Amino acid sequence: MAKSERYLDLPLEDVIGDRFSRYSKYIIQERALPDARDGLKPVQRRILYAMFNDGNTADKPYRKAAKTVGNVIGNYHPHGDSSVYDAMVRMSQDWKLRQLLIDMHGNNGSVDGDPPAAMRYTEARLSAISAELMRDLEKGTVDYIPNFDDSIEEPVVLPAMYPNLLVNGSTGISAGYATDIPPHHLSEIIDGTVKLMENPQTTIDELLQIVKGPDFPTGGIVQGLDGIRQAYETGKGKVVVRAKTDIEEVRGGRKQIVITELPYEVVKANLVKKMDEIRFDKKVDGIAEVRDDTDRTGMRIVVELKKDAEPNAILHYLLKHTDLQVMYHFNMVAIYNKTPQLMGLKALLQAYIDHQKQVFTRKSQFELNRAEERAHIVEGLIKAVSILDEVIRVIRASKDKKDAKLNLQNEFAFTEAQSEAIVNLQLYRLTNTDITTLQKEADELKKKIAELQSILASEKKLISVIKKELNGVKKKFASERRTVINEEIEELKINMDELIAAEDVRVTITSAGYVKRTSIRSYTASSKEAPGMKKGDELLHSSVASTTDVLLLFTRYGSYLYVPVHQLPDIRWKDDGQHVANLVPLEQEDDIIAAKIIREFKEDQSLLFMTKQGMAKRTQLSLYQAQRHSKPLMALKLKQGDEVISVQLTNGRKELFAATSYGYGLWFSETDVSHVGQRAAGVKGMNLKDGDAIVAVEAFELEETVEFICATQRGAVKRMAITEFEKSSRAKRGLLLLRELKSNPHRLIGLQRITEQNQAFVIETETDEDVFIQAKDYRKSDRYSNGSYAFDQNALGDARLLKPFIDPTALE
Repeated sequence: MAKSERYLDLPLEDVIGDRFSRYSKYIIQERALPDARDGLKPVQRRILYAMFNDGNTADKPYRKAAKTVGNVIGNYHPHGDSSVYDAMVRMSQDWKLRQLLIDMHGNNGSVDGDPPAAMRYTEARLSAISAELMRDLEKGTVDYIPNFDDSIEEPVVLPAMYPNLLVNGSTGISAGYATDIPPHHLSEIIDGTVKLMENPQTTIDELLQIVKGPDFPTGGIVQGLDGIRQAYETGKGKVVVRAKTDIEEVRGGRKQIVITELPYEVVKANLVKKMDEIRFDKKVDGIAEVRDDTDRTGMRIVVELKKDAEPNAILHYLLKHTDLQVMYHFNMVAIYNKTPQLMGLKALLQAYIDHQKQVFTRKSQFELNRAEERAHIVEGLIKAVSILDEVIRVIRASKDKKDAKLNLQNEFAFTEAQSEAIVNLQLYRLTNTDITTLQKEADELKKKIAELQSILASEKKLISVIKKELNGVKKKFASERRTVINEEIEELKINMDELIAAEDVRVTITSAGYVKRTSIRSYTASSKEAPGMKKGDELLHSSVASTTDVLLLFTRYGSYLYVPVHQLPDIRWKDDGQHVANLVPLEQEDDIIAAKIIREFKEDQSLLFMTKQGMAKRTQLSLYQAQRHSKPLMALKLKQGDEVISVQLTNGRKELFAATSYGYGLWFSETDVSHVGQRAAGVKGMNLKDGDAIVAVEAFELEETVEFICATQRGAVKRMAITEFEKSSRAKRGLLLLRELKSNPHRLIGLQRITEQNQAFVIETETDEDVFIQAKDYRKSDRYSNGSYAFDQNALGDARLLKPFIDPTALE
């Protein structure tokens, strides 16, 4: 063979396009999409037909599933055994199909997504309603085609004595097409079919009075009548499918959410796992336990709530964030006239009606032919009995059966069929009583022929017969509707505050940014010990707060983190906290300088900021209430090189005292700093010399006794009262609070307010040694004193920082 004859010179696009077109046509028509007439995909139809043909019906014992699978593969469906067995199992699962087509004995999977047992372990037979799909199959109702190896024939479609496509639905994906048809209620679909047969002009709204909407085998609640109407009109639409839930009260005044029905095709085990993750991750703080109490009596998932939790709010959260509520998208595509078509409800019902008209016409014609053939034979038998002696004479005179038949035809004008019946007639039937029986049969056949001819001659009569059969199926297999249809889609409004069970906890923040909340029980059991912290880390803030409070964390570079207390990691007092960056991403070079627990964002409260370069800003606290808290938010606008030194929570009556590195102190009222917006930079709070910077800011009220303790880099410490200063206004330089020295001057490294006589402070030094001092050890000094030395500068180096000593074992 020449090379040119062996190879075709074709463009790659043409070859791939041609091959893919053939492949896609095959999987569309022969694999993934159901037929609009019987609602079955080829593999399903072949399984049912193979079982029917093998006598594996509902009134017979179960047979091994492997036997059926082998029969299907060997005779009709030359594909993998797993695809056949999977399709067979699905037709037996009562959480997938509204009317089961296969009755399976053994483990056929579960609503938890468990796989079925292997086919060598399970047994199966056709269900009772499957017989209705194949009724009258032997009466020439449908066309047959050769199987894959031309050895036997298989039906192109099943007669389907009920609209199986809409009753059981279908789902599938092919090349360029997908289908999602939900299951429906058998009685409603049959009533809708009858209505459309009686009046082909029936509108969708009229059909909606009968067919309320999907009826899922798993029950549930469907919301959105507009979506159902759109789907039934166009073939596409969407509805909300919601689980059926109840709120029950249990002992101790607590409540629990009980789920008894799930949305269609939701895997129960995955749903329970997701709800338990929400509980574990504290996304909803009011959930105590999630458990699956499902048993043979029915489905029951229990979500136990904490004592003060709001059940409706938690239910709404679970509906929104789990598969307790899903969106179902109608996409009603089916094979009709050998092509995939997007069909509405009316089109699908009409396709079924057209199919039934054809089925019943062919059935009637088949029965008419049979009746006419039998009537013809009965007529011959009656005639033969009336001239019995002559007939016997002719037969006795004949050489053999063939000769007898020929002689009867020639002598008495019998036909071939009549003569065949006469020669096969048994002697006992040649009695007078049998004549009566034959005459009676002839009369009945005459009526039957007339009846069948009237059906074939009148479409109205044909429709009445179809209606009668459909109503018979309805009466035999009717059941209660499982899915509730709601006209409107309920909007899920979630108030996060209601999701949190109010509980007192101890909130702890460290200088390095590690945060945690600890139950009061854990704190009480370990409060004589220091809290768990990384080596070298220090306690920045620790106080009791409610889980309904909010923690505001302010950073050195002007950001703030909005962290609801209930979202803080729940960690034991003795264990290390979790870095705040795990909750809200924080710039690596930024760090936390202040923490405020906010119970309520009041209009009459303000946040007052002071920066290193002397800027002051006051903003209403309510402006810092954030809806989104997944990233750092701007607390104030900073100039380049500036840093936040102090954040004070004020009530509008506070006095402020700011101290600088060069030893200047300024006393002014917070009312001098007018309110500005959240993102503003503020105003000048203190006028600084070149190179000077603010090192401390304290807030107080006039009626209080106010004293400060301050320290310098040389280790000098002094105590003084606010009365040493005159009140001024903002943007001034202030008064010196240290005596000026020409050489080696003192530089202020910190100033703290004294709140009690036994209050202790810590001075950090360059050598990382901590020097502890107590306020009671120092007498009050005037502004012109540099105080007394707390340690030897030559031994420990310069002092770097003055801070209050927080004894973690003596927290309130």
